[in-house]
Amino acid sequence: MSNKFQNTVIRPNPTSNILSLNEVSRIRDSSEGGIKELFKKCALAVLNSLEITDDIRHVQSQYENFDINVLQKNRGIELEIINAPNQAFVDGVMIKGIREHLFSVLRDIVFLDQALANNPDFDFSSNDLITNAIFIMLRNAQAIKPGIEPNQVVCWGGHAISDEEYEYTKDVGYRLGLRAINIITGCGPGAMKGPMKGALIGQSKQRIHDGRFIGITEPGIIAAESPNPIVNELVIMPDIEKRLEAFVRLGHGIIVFPGGVGTMEEILYILGVLLDEKNNNLPLPLIFTGNKDSVAYFDKIDRFIRNTLGDEACSKYKIIIDDPDQVAKELLQCMANVTQFRKDMDDAFHFNWRLTIDDLFQQPFEPDHQKMAALDLTRNQSKHSLAANLRKAFSGIVTGNVKENGIEAIEKYGPYKLKGDATLCAEVDNLLQAFIKQRRMKLASKEYKPCYEFIGEG
Repeated sequence: MSNKFQNTVIRPNPTSNILSLNEVSRIRDSSEGGIKELFKKCALAVLNSLEITDDIRHVQSQYENFDINVLQKNRGIELEIINAPNQAFVDGVMIKGIREHLFSVLRDIVFLDQALANNPDFDFSSNDLITNAIFIMLRNAQAIKPGIEPNQVVCWGGHAISDEEYEYTKDVGYRLGLRAINIITGCGPGAMKGPMKGALIGQSKQRIHDGRFIGITEPGIIAAESPNPIVNELVIMPDIEKRLEAFVRLGHGIIVFPGGVGTMEEILYILGVLLDEKNNNLPLPLIFTGNKDSVAYFDKIDRFIRNTLGDEACSKYKIIIDDPDQVAKELLQCMANVTQFRKDMDDAFHFNWRLTIDDLFQQPFEPDHQKMAALDLTRNQSKHSLAANLRKAFSGIVTGNVKENGIEAIEKYGPYKLKGDATLCAEVDNLLQAFIKQRRMKLASKEYKPCYEFIGEG
């Protein structure tokens, strides 16, 4: 039987990942304020990407002796990897795609660290500055490709989905690939992998060999949603809010497949943004779709949105059931409208500068028990604000489900307590109970124990 772990030294592409002595020193620094541990966690997630799990502790317990070091050589840098998962290698050589992902992680973590310390134009203190910083990060990751007419679709959906749902995501991706559409996802398994896999086959049939499969993640979620092997452009954003903004600034349309809490967070984010009156006339197609068995799922989602955010929110999306070709045709037509709009406005194809994203959706929400309890879950606010607060509630539940700091906090202090209008809390709870019943909360087959409870008022 082959060894479970392997040691190796790898080198990047000669034209990339040239680090200064100061940058190498920072990435080696494991003290408080250093970035060694952050890099190590993200690197382990990449190396473990062929194992489908969202249990971060399971991954870490398997590789307690794992380590990764940046070595400065005269000809550039090298990565020394100690006790790496055997699945990352073929005949003793690291899989090329995994090696590329490792250097993408290094690139983005080092760049963010240096930019925050040394670049006065890199600032998160206001709306415009946050958007500008996101653009700079995406440009540094070479995710910005100017001069190409809109052809990128963001695909959102869960990692804990059924085999039938997964096959449907592949079918939709295939129809998009045949139409030369590129795919952006959260880069993990399930509904994030399926559209990429299908599009890869579709593009290959059209002899398209430079297709883009962009995976956008962030350090808190990467271990739960390790990059799938089809991702050929991996981007690490600093937090969930900047990850979400990167999706909607890069994408020219959005497809939502069935999912759980994380997918609902994404739905609430985009609906909250589109409910801002400043975005009323800005085309950004949004389609919810699934296989024939997903009718009840999307009826539940649609009813929840109508009962919480109202009819206007429901007018922002279209539901298409069990018709992958229609989804692709609809997206292609909508992209033609996006292209014409960008031309008429003399706006960039590669980054949606005109989209207004309010401070409520840009500022990082770092869930803890106090902040979750303080969320305004009442109807006495604008629909735009309610969407933002509901998004934060779902984001907190994602943290409690799969993120290391959230899991530890739940174990120490018990479930998050969410307070608000009794009827509104009941709507949220009913939706979450449906997710639990459909096993959409986590991949683990054992019974799910909620990391939240509701305290309805009035």
